[in-house]
Amino acid sequence: MVTIEKDRGTQVPRYIVVEGPIGVGKTTLSRRLAQSLGSELMLEVPAENPFLERFYSAPRQYALPTQLYFLFQRVRQLEQLNQGDMFRPAWISDFFLDKDLLFAELNLDDDELGLYRQVYASLSPNAPTPDLVVFLQAPVGVLIDRIRKRGINFEQQVSYEYLEQLVDSYASFFLRYNRAPLLMVNAEKINFADNDRDYDLLLEYIRKTRAGRQFFNPMAS
Repeated sequence: MVTIEKDRGTQVPRYIVVEGPIGVGKTTLSRRLAQSLGSELMLEVPAENPFLERFYSAPRQYALPTQLYFLFQRVRQLEQLNQGDMFRPAWISDFFLDKDLLFAELNLDDDELGLYRQVYASLSPNAPTPDLVVFLQAPVGVLIDRIRKRGINFEQQVSYEYLEQLVDSYASFFLRYNRAPLLMVNAEKINFADNDRDYDLLLEYIRKTRAGRQFFNPMAS
C-alpha cells in the first residue's frame, strides 16, 4: 500500500481505487473525490485503445488485442504511483488492474486466456496495492440506462446479457477480495455528480474506512 503516516499514527489513504461495471459512475465519482481530497487523478483512457470500438462490433476477433492494449496502458499509468512524489495527499483512480482478469475471463477463449495470463503475471507484481477500494454496484437495467444516456456510440452495442455476466463477475470477485480495505456502495439510485447529501455521506465513509469490508447504502438511511 502507498500510505503516509501523520501524527498519532493515523493512516491517510494515498491510493484510492473506484471500481465497478460499465456505466456505474466510476469516473464521475473519481473526479469529485479528487477535487474534495486535493488528490492526483488517474483515469482510464479508453479512447486511446484502437481496438475497443472494433471489439464492440466483433468481440471474438478483437478481444485479445483489446485486452492486451488495456493491460499495457494501465501498467504504464500505475508506474506513476511507484515513482511519484510520496508527499502528495492522495491518488484517485477509476480503474483497478486486478479487474483486467475479469474481462479477460469473460471475453477470451481458453488459448487466448492462457496467453493473457502469462503476460499479466509478468506485469502485475509491479502494481501497487490500493489503500482503499470503493466498489460501486447497480442493477443491469440501471447500467443500461446510464450507458444509453451518456451516448458513447460504440457502447450502445453492449447487450443486457453481457452486462449481466460482467456484474456477476464483479460481485464474485469482490466477495472474495481481501487484499485491501473495501467499501461496497449501492449506487442504484444515487447521482454522485449532483446529489451533495449522498456524496458527503460517502466521503465521510471513505475518510474513516481503514480496514476490512464496509457497506454504504444511502437508500437505507
